[in-house]
Amino acid sequence: MEERIKQLLAETIEDSSNIASWNSDTDIINEIGLDSLQMVRFLLKLEDELGIQIDYDNLDFDDLKSIGSLAAFIKRCAKKDAKF
Repeated sequence: MEERIKQLLAETIEDSSNIASWNSDTDIINEIGLDSLQMVRFLLKLEDELGIQIDYDNLDFDDLKSIGSLAAFIKRCAKKDAKF
């Protein structure tokens, strides 16, 4: 899951030069540099590519803080009722 998230992040910012240095703790906003518009595009791309629907009512800013926290959010949602 984290590898796919990294690929989608690289596509969103149109720069994959640092993808090898990204890990679970990499801060999506401060280290990768995703701005608010890119975040919206990234979340929409995430939904399309993974065939999921993100439950924005249960999405917290902390879930978007790092690659690992986002992957954990997606996995938690999958366990509940397959609605992301």
